[in-house]
Amino acid sequence: MVVQSMTNTDTRDTRATVDQIARLAERGCELVRLAVPSMEAAAALNEICRASKLPLIADIHFDHRLALAALDAGIHALRLNPGNIRDPRHVSAVVQAARERDCPIRIGVNAGSLPPAGDWGASEIRSRLAAAPAGALSETSARMVSAALGEIALLESLDFDLIKVSLKAFDVSTTVEAYRAIADLIPYPLHLGITEAGTPRVGSIRSAVGIGTLLCLGIGDTLRVSLTGDPCEEIDVAYEILKSLGLREHGPTLISCPGCGRTEIALEPLARAVEDRLRLVGEPIKVAVMGCVVNGPGEAREADIGIAGGKGRAAIFRGGRVVRTVSEDEALPALLEELESLRAERASSTNIE
Repeated sequence: MVVQSMTNTDTRDTRATVDQIARLAERGCELVRLAVPSMEAAAALNEICRASKLPLIADIHFDHRLALAALDAGIHALRLNPGNIRDPRHVSAVVQAARERDCPIRIGVNAGSLPPAGDWGASEIRSRLAAAPAGALSETSARMVSAALGEIALLESLDFDLIKVSLKAFDVSTTVEAYRAIADLIPYPLHLGITEAGTPRVGSIRSAVGIGTLLCLGIGDTLRVSLTGDPCEEIDVAYEILKSLGLREHGPTLISCPGCGRTEIALEPLARAVEDRLRLVGEPIKVAVMGCVVNGPGEAREADIGIAGGKGRAAIFRGGRVVRTVSEDEALPALLEELESLRAERASSTNIE
């Protein structure tokens, strides 16, 4: 699973855009999409592509000439929306230029910008949907799948198969239904996402439910978590989804209990302080912060390093055993000392190998 995001800068502002791409790369992003709403934005891609360490995807709407200009500027991939570039001649021109450059195209279907219903009712497409193992679809899901199949057929007729497909909606059930249906019908990779998912709090939940469901079904090759705000937050959430399913290891994992009437230390500030410190850690490491003696010791032992508190004291675990017991006031610095010691040992072992 490859993690993707999208810049929210004005693409014409090359410095701001290049800086944001660099920050996304540092966070672990592997593909970046950029909006190209004008010829001025397309012209800026030349400098942006040269400066970027990551592959870049031009997001094209309405005007196929923007896609042609982006290709001339050196863009690495395109995203086309079949809902708003509907003239087959325009799509053909883009496909021919992309084929000459071995440039992939993502067919990006969005529930909010579908072609009119009359555009997707071809009998052969209806037959394919009716026979799909996923079963009957809602009207919106069927229109999404049909729009994608129609665009795929057009690209294939032009002898083009560097295709990736996405079918995004805000509604989780609609999104899952559409992806399940098309996964049975095409051989191409699928890019996952819940579009316009919302602010980080609610958008993370909605994305985790939708993307996580599809991943559990074995569907998906790339993903983007779409959140309102700093796109770097999208990367953090994406990797947490992948880590929770055991699909990717990236950065630390924090295990912390919710706290209850048995909790005998100031658990919440301790967990937040550890979480803040772990943002600076890049390598995979599992850290547990537990608040009582019921589940705490067992969970802490399962982690690479952990802490279990009780009655103003805290036991520090490492490698499945208690390495020291400290007062509550000393818990955070003691845990961080062990964390840095473990990281140093791992780095030394890697260097020796």
